[in-house]
Amino acid sequence: MNNSMISAAASMGAMQRKLDMLAENIANLNTSGYKRKNAVFEDILTNIQPQERDFDLPGRHSPLGFTQGWGARVVAQTLDLTQGPLQQTGNSTDVAIEGNALFEVRTGATLNSERAFTRQGAFQLMPVTEADGTVSRMLVTDSGQPVVAVDNGEDTLIRVPDGYDLHIAADGTLTAANADQTETLDLGKLKLVEVTKPDLLQAVGDNLYGVPQNVNAGDVVQTIQAAPGQEGGVAVRQGYLEQSNVNLVEEMADLIAVQRAYQLNARALTSGDQMLQMATDLRG
Repeated sequence: MNNSMISAAASMGAMQRKLDMLAENIANLNTSGYKRKNAVFEDILTNIQPQERDFDLPGRHSPLGFTQGWGARVVAQTLDLTQGPLQQTGNSTDVAIEGNALFEVRTGATLNSERAFTRQGAFQLMPVTEADGTVSRMLVTDSGQPVVAVDNGEDTLIRVPDGYDLHIAADGTLTAANADQTETLDLGKLKLVEVTKPDLLQAVGDNLYGVPQNVNAGDVVQTIQAAPGQEGGVAVRQGYLEQSNVNLVEEMADLIAVQRAYQLNARALTSGDQMLQMATDLRG
């Protein structure tokens, strides 16, 4: 009885974490660039309980002993990085990615800040004052993190001069043009990274993902070049936003299954408690 109660209690904790992930997925159904989260389970402990030789009766085909489990636990949270549908917005600062890639941003206001990655391309142009007193506009996420570009092989932040419009090509090339299109400025190319080990990527808030401090970032993500038109290549789409890849029907089906598993474990826990109470009453 104690074994069944321990197993049920442990499994209920794992089911609760899975329910929390499902709730987060459903809550972000309409969040652009959101990637579905999933849980990876494993047995806490499984052992073989021996049986007496008297159990080896004629006609028995299974070996002596029976398997005893001690519940399950969540060992990892994985990201489903499959492509979400693209929605046209017509906004020049909205950018979507087709293919397996992420935008790179900085969590602070400088290039020396910590790296982070996102699929949410609802960018904005935030006014900033340069060292010489001129005013430009920096491309940032909707929560204020600067977007990173590559210019002549070096990482840089994207600054669009005041009075210029931002243009983004399918290969990520950034240019700024004045109102009458007579002058253009080269701003580099959007920095894109491909995730090689999604299981090591962790959510850090604001629809951003990061690499744990004890993990080499080069083992998790690698810089790539957009290659529109090529099979399996990555393309950048200006004026579009990628929608969440959460499927509400699948999430609701998982939610019902997990709720029933939780209820079954709760019933097992209650039954074990009642049996212990009966044993206590019989002993007087």
